[in-house]
Amino acid sequence: MIDVLNELGYLAGASRFRRISEKLQQDGDKIYSDAHIQFKASWFPVYYVLAKSHSAQTILEITRQIDFSHITVKNILQELNSNALVRIEPNPNDKRSKLVSLTKKGRELQDKLEPLWLLFSNTLKDVFSIGHPDIINILNRLDRQINSFPINERILKPKETFIRIIDYKPSLKKHFQELAGPWLLQVLNGKLEDDDAFTLNNPDKAYLKNGGFLFYAKYKRDVVGCVALKRLDDDTFEFAKLFINPKFRKLGIATRLIERCISRCMENEAKELWLQTTMSMPQAHKLYYKLGFNDKEAPTQMDVLERTEKVMCLKL
Repeated sequence: MIDVLNELGYLAGASRFRRISEKLQQDGDKIYSDAHIQFKASWFPVYYVLAKSHSAQTILEITRQIDFSHITVKNILQELNSNALVRIEPNPNDKRSKLVSLTKKGRELQDKLEPLWLLFSNTLKDVFSIGHPDIINILNRLDRQINSFPINERILKPKETFIRIIDYKPSLKKHFQELAGPWLLQVLNGKLEDDDAFTLNNPDKAYLKNGGFLFYAKYKRDVVGCVALKRLDDDTFEFAKLFINPKFRKLGIATRLIERCISRCMENEAKELWLQTTMSMPQAHKLYYKLGFNDKEAPTQMDVLERTEKVMCLKL
């Protein structure tokens, strides 16, 4: 049988997501049915919000927490209400809205559902990892991009104006020194540490030769950012020499480069991603914390630079 959606490629992107979603929900419904639990996979996000809430929620509050459309949430609540799992009451503080909470039956059902959810989570992790080990973060990035820059606006913007993250190739070697060199010289008052002098001029030998990676950010034809991913051992990486051309900062490029590092680490089944920094970069620290890094003592396999004042780690 011909798969029309597959033939359409990117044009059928939303349709492919819907098809996958429908298949997952159908399988989920079968699992609930086999466990003799009266529940539907499509109810999960709304039910979960209510199960974890300490007080009744308005429909608007539920909608905001899962970012579904108002009509979708309302329809799910009607089904939950028909099955006596939720209670929908007038809001004494706002006649225009309703308050929703789980009934006693709904609360009791939670004890049966949670063991199944754990099985779902572990199984879906295995399934999604077939697409990519970092699939959840990839979906998060797609979600953010679509929200901040909708498709209907994006379609009118020339493709070459987008930021692209690419892997190292020989023609890009010179850009590593051009981007990070001047910044490091300024930070170190014109005197590079031995490690810096070597890596800036020989990024391929310093990182690629030992199983690491180099990534660059491009805008139109210009290389505007770079980062190195250094392999410390089979299970551990460190990212270094993250630099963005000042003219192109505040565009989310640093986040994009670090996210590429995280994805590559997960592709390589790494367990930890480390970084070294100084106390003079508080804005960078905010970004690192936001991405999940925490302060840690340097591991024995890390070569700590003289200027390093702070070491951080992300558990993968």
